[in-house]
Amino acid sequence: MILKSRTTERARRVAERVTDPELPMLTLADLGVLRDVDVVADDHVVVDITPTYSGCPAMAAMRDDLVRELRAAGFGTVDVRVSLHPAWTTDWITPRGRAALAAAGISPPGPAPSHDGPIPLTLLPTARQVRCPRCDSPATDLVSEFGSTACKAQYRCASCLEPFDHVKEI
Repeated sequence: MILKSRTTERARRVAERVTDPELPMLTLADLGVLRDVDVVADDHVVVDITPTYSGCPAMAAMRDDLVRELRAAGFGTVDVRVSLHPAWTTDWITPRGRAALAAAGISPPGPAPSHDGPIPLTLLPTARQVRCPRCDSPATDLVSEFGSTACKAQYRCASCLEPFDHVKEI
């Protein structure tokens, strides 16, 4: 049992170092998509990941990167499962991940919205309190709900005039 525990810890450490293909300053662990790592046999690892949103195109790259890194660490069989429940939320991004986003010039998300019941459908942009990741000014303007990836919106700082992405709260 102790040997399995150490092997699982080693596999987890390897998986936790894999970075997100769209946000390479974040590990999958810091992004909160790495859900579980388990060694089910001597060299057989099962990893559970959760997509940031339905249809996320980065999932295949995440899977391939996890398989490559775990095989390079000596695990012969690596299965990556997609876990959809509970759904990922930006609240799962770690404080270290939020700091890495800001250091890279990307505004980290605020608290995820909570809903009791159905989620209302609106055709207006989401109202957010976004601070500039470069100068920390709250004077920011939404440029587009669609940034460099579907999970980000594009903003511009009214103080330093720099454009920046903001990770949308989910």
